[in-house]
Amino acid sequence: MTMSMYQASVPVAVRALNNLSAVLKKGHAHAQGKQVEDATLLQTRLVPDMLPLVRQVQIACDMATRGIARLAGVEPAAFEDNETTFAQVYDRIERAIAYVKGFTAEQIDGSETRAIHLKMRSGELHFEGQAYLLDFVLPNLFFHCTTAYNILREAGTDIGKQDFIGRS
Repeated sequence: MTMSMYQASVPVAVRALNNLSAVLKKGHAHAQGKQVEDATLLQTRLVPDMLPLVRQVQIACDMATRGIARLAGVEPAAFEDNETTFAQVYDRIERAIAYVKGFTAEQIDGSETRAIHLKMRSGELHFEGQAYLLDFVLPNLFFHCTTAYNILREAGTDIGKQDFIGRS
């Protein structure tokens, strides 16, 4: 049995974002127990030259929404990067999940060779759909989810591998 582009993208992104939300909720509860303000934890970084927790979440959501929209051949929806509270962060994740779930297998399947062009600060990137998903979208999605997880772990949140992976 072969795996479709839809199966390799939408359910994977939804699970990653659900798991991200779950670890954020544990991190938020830990911070509240320590009387740490939302803004303080959301602006926490692993090292000075890395992006803070809130940007890690925003980028993870963008990777999922923009990546899957491009696979479907549609212009990605825009999400403002203006979250300053955990309630707003959870809302963004929920909106991203709903957006991703709105795509059907018929829109995504067959996108293996779809030409995808990205304008980046460093120049343009050109992909075919399958390489875009496997070599760009999913690694970036998991990098930013992992970095958010690591920020929460460094802040003292009691989370582990099973929290990151989630339960099937």
